[in-house]
Amino acid sequence: MAMYILRRFVTMLLTLVAISALVFLIIKLPPGDFLTNQIAELRSQGDPAAAAKAEFLRAQYGLDRPVWEQYLIWLGVWSGPNGFSGLLQGDWGWSFEFQRPVNDVVGGALGLTLLVNVVVVIFVHVVAIPIAIYSATRQYSWGDYAATLLGYLGLATPNFLLALILLFYLNRWFGISIGGMMDQKFAQEPMSMAKASSIASHLIAPVIVIGLSGTAAMIRRMRANLLDELQKQYTVTARAKGMKPMPALLKYPFRMALNPFVADIGNLLPHLISGSVLVSLVLSLPTVGPVLLQALKQQDQFLAGFILMFVAVLTVIGMLISDLLLATLDPRIRFGRRG
Repeated sequence: MAMYILRRFVTMLLTLVAISALVFLIIKLPPGDFLTNQIAELRSQGDPAAAAKAEFLRAQYGLDRPVWEQYLIWLGVWSGPNGFSGLLQGDWGWSFEFQRPVNDVVGGALGLTLLVNVVVVIFVHVVAIPIAIYSATRQYSWGDYAATLLGYLGLATPNFLLALILLFYLNRWFGISIGGMMDQKFAQEPMSMAKASSIASHLIAPVIVIGLSGTAAMIRRMRANLLDELQKQYTVTARAKGMKPMPALLKYPFRMALNPFVADIGNLLPHLISGSVLVSLVLSLPTVGPVLLQALKQQDQFLAGFILMFVAVLTVIGMLISDLLLATLDPRIRFGRRG
């Protein structure tokens, strides 16, 4: 186990290096950058002082150097204008759009993004698994038909449309405002029980909106997987030997039916971040999705590059977690190399 995890960490580091190179290259592919466009605009307006400041920033952050050198400076493995100062040293760069360090722009958003996505993952599994088990063990019952209808509605309803509906009707019928992650009076206050309670109440709407489609898809897939496992010979044999239905279901078919979902954990968290941008905009959620969209539109390379690397780190960590969980759930999977 220890050797396997060590090898995986080495692989993860190499993967992240390759992803960082691709991310930086793709961000640099469009002609110009934020400062280049700003300098051209300022020169056209005849403002030499502002253009000189922008030129200074280009030199300050090494944007006047070759692309390969900019990449190595960004990583922190090449001496730049400020010495060795990059991602490896905890310097995430400067956001030209927000005129602040990237640390300040996304510092609070990272924690809230992780909180929302972890709660969404828990919500999806807690809601979908019991419904899928009920639907599979009572095939063609009224409950099965209701679960099927719920699945179709969840898959067919766009998340942003559901968010707009909740915003309108909850405010109209109950006077409840569900935008943001907390009441405005707690925005600048330290964490307290009242602030935590406000965050928890504001989490309900985004978790339902973001998690609905994932819940519906998981119900449909889990039901199909369970129905397939329940018809296999080992399940029939367990029942023929007198094993009670619920232990026979949970010990074997349910564990096998979970495999595809556990394997998808590596893709789940980054998908929630990238797939919830519109919901975050509609509900005014201070997550990294809208910030990434704005950074890509404005070619704010350090801000966009860091957020994309954050998503990549979530992906490789999620892959490791899914592999470890798969080995725990499925006795056919073993760590180590084939001999």
